[in-house]
Amino acid sequence: MTLLHMAILIPFFSVPLIPLLYKYVHQIHTGWFVMVIPALLLILFASYYSMQQPLDPVIYSVPWIPSLDIHFTIYLDSLSLLFVLLITGIGVLVVLYSIYYMSMDREKLHLFYAYLMLFMGAMLGSVLSDNLLVLYAFWELTSVSSFLLIAFWYHRKRSRYGAQKSMFITMSGGFSMLLGFIILYVASGTFSIRELIALSDQVSQHSLFIPAMFFILLGAFTKSAQFPFHIWLPDAMEAPTPISAYLHSATMVKAGVYLVARLTPIFGGHQEWFWTITITGLITLFIGSLKAVRQSDLKALLAFSTISQIGLIMTLLGIGSIALNSQYSGSSLLFAGATVAAIFHLINHSIFKGCLFMMIGILDHETGTRDIRRLGGLIHIMPVSFTLTLIGAFSMAGLPPFSGFLSKEMFFSGVLMTSRNLDSWFIVIPIIAWIASIFTFVYCMILIFKVFTGPYQPKRLDRKPHEAPIGMLISPMILAALVVILFFFPNWIASTLLEPSVKAILPQAFANGEEWHVHISVWHGLNTELLMTIGIVILGTLLYKNFHKFRNMYEIIPSRFSLNQAYDSGLVGMERISGMITRFYMTGSSPRYLSYLFVFLIVIVGGSLFLQDAFVLDLSDNAPIELYEYLLGFTMVAASIYMIFTKSRLISIIVVSVIGYIVSLFFVIFRAPDLALTQLVVETISTALFLLCFYFLPKVSKYVTPVKFRISNAIIAVGVGLTLTLIGLTAQGHHLFVPIAEYYKDSYTLAGAKNMVNAILVDFRAFDTMLEIVVLFAAGVGIYTLINLRHAGRKDQ
Repeated sequence: MTLLHMAILIPFFSVPLIPLLYKYVHQIHTGWFVMVIPALLLILFASYYSMQQPLDPVIYSVPWIPSLDIHFTIYLDSLSLLFVLLITGIGVLVVLYSIYYMSMDREKLHLFYAYLMLFMGAMLGSVLSDNLLVLYAFWELTSVSSFLLIAFWYHRKRSRYGAQKSMFITMSGGFSMLLGFIILYVASGTFSIRELIALSDQVSQHSLFIPAMFFILLGAFTKSAQFPFHIWLPDAMEAPTPISAYLHSATMVKAGVYLVARLTPIFGGHQEWFWTITITGLITLFIGSLKAVRQSDLKALLAFSTISQIGLIMTLLGIGSIALNSQYSGSSLLFAGATVAAIFHLINHSIFKGCLFMMIGILDHETGTRDIRRLGGLIHIMPVSFTLTLIGAFSMAGLPPFSGFLSKEMFFSGVLMTSRNLDSWFIVIPIIAWIASIFTFVYCMILIFKVFTGPYQPKRLDRKPHEAPIGMLISPMILAALVVILFFFPNWIASTLLEPSVKAILPQAFANGEEWHVHISVWHGLNTELLMTIGIVILGTLLYKNFHKFRNMYEIIPSRFSLNQAYDSGLVGMERISGMITRFYMTGSSPRYLSYLFVFLIVIVGGSLFLQDAFVLDLSDNAPIELYEYLLGFTMVAASIYMIFTKSRLISIIVVSVIGYIVSLFFVIFRAPDLALTQLVVETISTALFLLCFYFLPKVSKYVTPVKFRISNAIIAVGVGLTLTLIGLTAQGHHLFVPIAEYYKDSYTLAGAKNMVNAILVDFRAFDTMLEIVVLFAAGVGIYTLINLRHAGRKDQ
């Protein structure tokens, strides 16, 4: 186990320790202890970063399930290093911010930080794993841990709704992604991403290549809240603000971006990849920016802005993938510029969006509301908050002197390049991008001026506002400073992070060794991109100033026709249909439930036996049947028939025990004395227990079972008996493999046993027994939790 493996596992190891700290250390906020973990991880990963030269890929592998080609392989290159620096760096700032945001008295901090560390470890595993199945395991763990974080205030109905919605959508996409991974394995014979990239030409010829692509993209789009799966993100705002700042700036929504970037070398040269990602990203960019303008809740505004910004990044990744298309090999390095813009804007978005979420949390914390309609005139009361919000919002709007201006200009260069180097009708892409950017400018102005300027409304606020404590301002201050620093010194990361990350995403485009370097300039002269920015400022200002006149423009699609409404209606419809089906078969009758099970067995198992022509009757190896064996068999049959017609419970119990004792005689005849003794003991105890239980039951009523019911029972009984008999005879007649008895015969002595049956029961079934105990333990914990929740009696909000 290497240091990088431990770096992934450390957050998981901390999860059970955090509640202990919370329980025994009352004087110090738990966050101070937790902050050590992301800080140490940040130092570790930062040690791999050098400002002089890019990182040489680091690979460590630990066998996990070698027989299934599953290895816990860590692959750290510049692309994954970028993501882990964001995950741990923003993680440190979020934990520091939460120390002042989360109350020690009112909040369950042990759960908050345990869930947060669980999520951090899952994200680190997702971006560092080279094996697709290991990546999938961490990927789904991010969904589970984000569910716990979003539902942290689980007594609120909206929190539970948002958590369930996010988990349902993202895990559904995760299952689709798993299917795509399995198809890739079928096509290539490997789960390693590096090996898949090396075999990309061979894999692309497989008939299932395109289905695998779409299944994987479905997983990426659901995780990164792309249209039409974006509806989960606004409802996830019910989480505490530190969680929103972490999930929606540097981690959760970036996971899908990472997956698309990492798998572009495999799929990137295909038109299906380009069109699907570019069109989805453009639609998401436009819808997210349009809906953000309509919001009156500050966190909802930022949620839709996140949707829009991730759509922008996806669009750039789609355009950049053209560099891998042999048809455009002459201009491949031009398209690589779009990928540079995607990675640069990903960094910028993580920084300014983290800053903005923290500032919205401060506004909520200090004023008691996030409703824009109740806010205003706070510039003189909260000047520091105004300055930090201004920096973050102007960067998101793409204005200088902030880093968002640079990546936004590069975004315009990328979309303009599609119309210049592809067909002329591609001009639609920059037009849509430009219109969406106008709406982005408008909601950024709303965020700043509606909140901090205008009339001050103290009577509409829940508490008297004042500037936040310095501890709560440190994290957004650091992020705001980075926004400004990256504007003036963008090339600090150009050659060591951006350039090698792009080469990792588009390796085939640089296979010929052509000289290519990333250089970001603040000023490019009076070009089309700058004119587009000037147009955005002019039109955006007009729309903001006349917001009330154009309000209806933002309500083009009525809420009753929204995707949210479709989602809710679908849930209601599924509940109604499932209720009808459940009421149909859940009648409260145990005999009917047993009938369902037995009929299913007869139809599926028995039907398959004959449809597959699998029935074989081979009696050639059978030993001759002695007369006493016939007598014992007929006695069992007679006892079984007699038990059906008897009216006495006592006689029924005796007859059943007779059948059991005869079975023990068969064990004696077949020279299995241990089984015979076991059967005798079990049968005796069962008979005694039956007699004891039936003694306390009420007398049998004189109710006469309908003939129809008895006939159906008889048919089912005969069917089950016949099916199981045929299965037994067929199993005996098939000799496709070496009998498992040979394995037990040769290996039971290795277990230290002198009897094969004992070895099977004690040693070979050890794992089975252990898992049974685990299941019982899990069920017990679930029952205990439900009882505690019932006694807690917390009211929904």
